[in-house]
Amino acid sequence: MGRQARHPRGLAAAALLAAAVLLFSTAVPAAMAQEETEDEHEFSYDPRDEHGPAHWGQIKAEWANCSAGRMQSPIDLHHERVSLVRALGYLNHSYRPADASIVNRGHDIMVKFKGDAGSVVINGTAYYLKQLHWHSPTEHTVDGRSYDMELHLVHESAEGKAAVIGILYEVGAHDAFLHALEPAIRRIADRQDHEEHVGVVDPRGARGRASVYYRYLGSLTTPPCTEGVIWTVVKRVRTVSKYQLELLREAVHDDMEKNARPVQEVNDRDISIFRPKPHRHY
Repeated sequence: MGRQARHPRGLAAAALLAAAVLLFSTAVPAAMAQEETEDEHEFSYDPRDEHGPAHWGQIKAEWANCSAGRMQSPIDLHHERVSLVRALGYLNHSYRPADASIVNRGHDIMVKFKGDAGSVVINGTAYYLKQLHWHSPTEHTVDGRSYDMELHLVHESAEGKAAVIGILYEVGAHDAFLHALEPAIRRIADRQDHEEHVGVVDPRGARGRASVYYRYLGSLTTPPCTEGVIWTVVKRVRTVSKYQLELLREAVHDDMEKNARPVQEVNDRDISIFRPKPHRHY
């Protein structure tokens, strides 16, 4: 990767990212992770629509960041922009099974946790898993390449700040975590704004075991596009069956083939990657 070997640059990037996170922790309104608009009648993913992504910032005054923000998500994770920062460390998950419901939000399907589903620790702060949902195709791209689906695990700290983990998928073998939810997804298909209790859901099945990930500071990818979100995008691409992909899109029945926001300008933000040191063989 372009700058991976330049450790001073990587350490500087880590310091800048930590400072930015600290700044936003005092400057961003509380409960950011809950700010994703629940009324998805008001915006569209169709680029030809007057409510499409290019116009989100003009629909409501409180959505102005969608157009004017300088730290918007998603972005292209291009290798020439990425710095290796081993100081980021392994992702520190402590997820657990929790009571949940499944919600048809009109443009996506969301699993909302009612109980304590555990957390991930970033820079010493615990971010608690609140909900997860899917986009297709992926919102983030890697070296300009888009994949078939992206899962977002949305977390919130005790201070109401957001951290999102993104996991990329391509069509292949079925995804076991999604497979367990298929009956519930079929029950809420075409029932916009419908919420149904699904019992205990174990988010550990969605987490994956990959250790390499990208990290940058961005925003929510739906209105109001609030900035200050800590993004972690797992590098390893997982698989989802074509049937599962179609089930998620047909369930919302919004007449659109995709629910992914186009990539946004990076604007000189630091993008880091964590990769463990290779094992030495003697």
